[in-house]
Amino acid sequence: MTDRIKLGRSKRWVIKIGSALITNEGKGLDTRAIRHWAEQMAELRSDGKELLLVSSGAVAEGMSRIGMRQRPNALHELQAVAALGQMGLIQHFESCFKLHGIHTAQVLLTHEDLSSRQRYLNARSTLQSLLQLGAIPIINENDTVATDEIRFGDNDTLAALVANLVEADTLIILTDQQGLYNKDPRQNQDAELISEANAADPAILGMAGSGGILGRGGMRTKITAAHRAARSGAATLIASGRSENVLLNIARGSEIGTLLSPRTEKLAARKQWLAGHLIVRGSLKLDEGASRALSGSGVSLLAVGVSSIRGTFNRGDMVSCLSHEGEEIARGLVNYSADEARKIMGKASHEIEKTLGYVDEPELIHRDNLVLL
Repeated sequence: MTDRIKLGRSKRWVIKIGSALITNEGKGLDTRAIRHWAEQMAELRSDGKELLLVSSGAVAEGMSRIGMRQRPNALHELQAVAALGQMGLIQHFESCFKLHGIHTAQVLLTHEDLSSRQRYLNARSTLQSLLQLGAIPIINENDTVATDEIRFGDNDTLAALVANLVEADTLIILTDQQGLYNKDPRQNQDAELISEANAADPAILGMAGSGGILGRGGMRTKITAAHRAARSGAATLIASGRSENVLLNIARGSEIGTLLSPRTEKLAARKQWLAGHLIVRGSLKLDEGASRALSGSGVSLLAVGVSSIRGTFNRGDMVSCLSHEGEEIARGLVNYSADEARKIMGKASHEIEKTLGYVDEPELIHRDNLVLL
């Protein structure tokens, strides 16, 4: 069985549709295209697939509704425009799916919802329940309340984290391009479409261009999303949403778009949650011995192996672990604040109480709260 046929037969899909497609390059909701995608998803549902839809386009639709031509930069203006656009977006999706007897559910998330372990598990349970009820969750970032600090940044990232959250088999990213090219096809006529690649291959990042004016992502964010999705074992297919019956053809195993396969070991559920953290509060630079030990066997990080510390963080915050050469090799939840960590770095565990006057944990980061990158 080929990888394409295997992907086509997979059961749980997260489908992400970009702003340029949803709004027909900013001209307003492309109602005909949305109706066509809904028809295809209805057919996939009847074939037994479980579908979650991550829809961009709230800001672009809001801009269209009030005649705004240039995407606003001020956060409060973006939030207001998103609130305007979200109404039309959801109303139209609901009406299209209702024609096929399918219920939809609106789910708005911020990164804060997924950075708390309890809220992460609650979100997962809610999405699982919606699938069991036969509904299609329509997921978007909660632009109205998200701040720069807690936003996902783009819906490609959100879609990948949702794929991790529900342990989807497949992430489908529909865009205005045929897939990933070895050069930007908008600027190079000799650009060639890449049919398949490893989601973790760093070489493919260099082939990605930047995003358009309507959305926040570009091909680079889609490749990064594929890398994230691979952590839970999901394959990613990037394809043109304007292709006729694109979703049905993917389900049939057709050779369309770019397939980015997960070639790395699937992470355990808690490790997926840790890896999904986007907000890093600081960094710990390790000596050569600690770098080797961490990379080789994933042991707990002890204070004795830390040579320098950057940033301001509190106990329980996510920090980055840098090798002695400066390369990020892991991330984890730290047991001590930045001030405390600076006092105990380079010291053995039995010296922590003498140095601080107390000891919370013998390690700086416990291996259960550490994920290798």
